[in-house]
Amino acid sequence: MTLQVESRLIQLGLELPPDWTPRGQFLPFRKDGTIVYLSGQICEWDGSVTHIGPVLDEPKAIEAGRDAAKICALNLIYRLREACEGDLDRVDVVLRLGGFVNCQSGFPHSPLVINGATEIFIALFGDQGWHARTAVGVSGLPGNASVEVDAIVRLKS
Repeated sequence: MTLQVESRLIQLGLELPPDWTPRGQFLPFRKDGTIVYLSGQICEWDGSVTHIGPVLDEPKAIEAGRDAAKICALNLIYRLREACEGDLDRVDVVLRLGGFVNCQSGFPHSPLVINGATEIFIALFGDQGWHARTAVGVSGLPGNASVEVDAIVRLKS
């Protein structure tokens, strides 16, 4: 049996990251019944931060920030797959994303940057990928990453 979400990943030319060790002392996710709370994931791939430092108020930098948010989403989906015991088709609905953009005070484009993560969830989960969301600017993130995203997801019972 082919898994639908995994098939969409392939169709979109996306791949999930290799496993990594969290940068802090925390669980990558916590389940409470059918609710999965996913810890924040930075734009890290294979142990290295892919997008460093603040996102500047320039079109190319904002696009790079969107790319960083996409990597955060793929990291979240990797951990979500663990929470689903390998079956992403168990996802019922993505309830909420929290997005954090490393930026200067007054940066107005945090929502545009975090759209990069939102688009991945919608592409993979369809209407069930739509979610409530925050997108805030912060003065720093772990590893001086450009973006961090966390999520809350409900699984099918």
